[in-house]
Amino acid sequence: MAERMLKFTTVARRTPEKRAAEERSGDFHEIYADFIDAKATEQAARCSQCGVPFCQTHCPLHNNIPDWLRMTAEGRIQEAYELSEATSSMPEVCGRICPQDRLCEGNCVIEQSGHGTVTIGSVERYLADKAWEMGWVKPLVAGPDRGQSVGIIGAGPAGLSAAELLREQGYAVTVYDRHDRAGGLLIYGIPGFKLEKDVVERRTRRLADGGVVFRLNFEAGRDATLPELRAQHDAVLIATGVYAARDLVAPGAGSAGVVPALDYLIASNKKTFGDDVPAYDSGELNAEGKDVVVVGGGDTAMDCVRTAIRQGATSVTCLYRRDKANMPGSMREVSNAEEEGVVFEWLAAPRAVMGEASGVTGVRAIRMRLGAPDASGRQSPEEIDGGDFDRPAQLVIKALGFEPENLPELFSAPDLKVTRWGTVKADVRHQMTNLDGVFAAGDIVRGASLVVWAIKDGRDAADAMHKYLQAKGAAISIAAE
Repeated sequence: MAERMLKFTTVARRTPEKRAAEERSGDFHEIYADFIDAKATEQAARCSQCGVPFCQTHCPLHNNIPDWLRMTAEGRIQEAYELSEATSSMPEVCGRICPQDRLCEGNCVIEQSGHGTVTIGSVERYLADKAWEMGWVKPLVAGPDRGQSVGIIGAGPAGLSAAELLREQGYAVTVYDRHDRAGGLLIYGIPGFKLEKDVVERRTRRLADGGVVFRLNFEAGRDATLPELRAQHDAVLIATGVYAARDLVAPGAGSAGVVPALDYLIASNKKTFGDDVPAYDSGELNAEGKDVVVVGGGDTAMDCVRTAIRQGATSVTCLYRRDKANMPGSMREVSNAEEEGVVFEWLAAPRAVMGEASGVTGVRAIRMRLGAPDASGRQSPEEIDGGDFDRPAQLVIKALGFEPENLPELFSAPDLKVTRWGTVKADVRHQMTNLDGVFAAGDIVRGASLVVWAIKDGRDAADAMHKYLQAKGAAISIAAE
């Protein structure tokens, strides 16, 4: 083993080949090529096999990264995949869209010693894709029927992860989702150039083939209230995510041409499926031939600017009120966007949307500087006197983050307790809400966050629900004797 590992001093860091910006900016295909077998094993061999693996401790799923890197380096690819899958419901998704630069790779010991991090995300993706290619991904097999059912509201990563584990335990699982395809933001929020949709669809097909029932185009509250779903199931999981867009507070923000990021991304993703999207065809949610300004600095903003480039925008500008070092989005995504022609205006915030109510013509922004730290410890942006400047825009996209919808009202469940931020209150020990048998997981509990955290929360919720249902079943059996 020692001869195969610890090669970081003699083997340089290499990522899979990336398509040239001028080639990739014309389509929605993924921008990174696959690792070939030799390169994957070579890069995995750079791992230093730390006694205390910071990559693993900084992964929300605590994936056993050093061990599956060692197996990959030794050519034990199937074993490596099986180990990666043991802690993650969607390793091929995490390998593509996790911000590894902020999680596992950002805490790699050899990165901090100046040798360049192990390409953990690329190896994870390689293992999972290889497993699908070779038929190593086993069908979902349900456990012995327990005679109990679970309803899951939301077919995003939290809901899908919980559905898989609960079905394996023998529960009848029904997943309800407002969209016409399962996957949540993995399907409709994240563009194909980061995550091609067949990668998600093969996972949802595996669940359906294993007996998970999907009820799509189903809106909780409209088609059934939460009390009605509780009456149908022995336990319910709320995994809706957070969909309400934070608004842009500026004069003219209500004008035609100012659109929420999620509306824009959903329209684009539906179009790539070949769906009929009137708002796209009319130009309302289409950047073609327009000057586009995106307001925000997170990963959603990066998805919007790079989508606009691919739709044929005349120009794309991103306004972010802090500097590049303080932006919440992935630096890798910023670099990709810059290569593709996006202009970033750091330390800049919108002051007004110009034009008429019937259509915007531009954005007036102001230069900012970072002042004293706020309550969170981050430096607060302050306006610079005389720092106004204008940018042309016929489409302004608000990518300022997301808030929870009013679920007690939406679900006709006024007794459901939420926090002052609108997220559902769930006990950290077992993820149950104040309503007996109703659990919650993912962004609807923690606020807008990462897919990998949603996967972890869904898996944890499944474990908690299993314990609850076991106890409930035992109590019913005792009462019947």
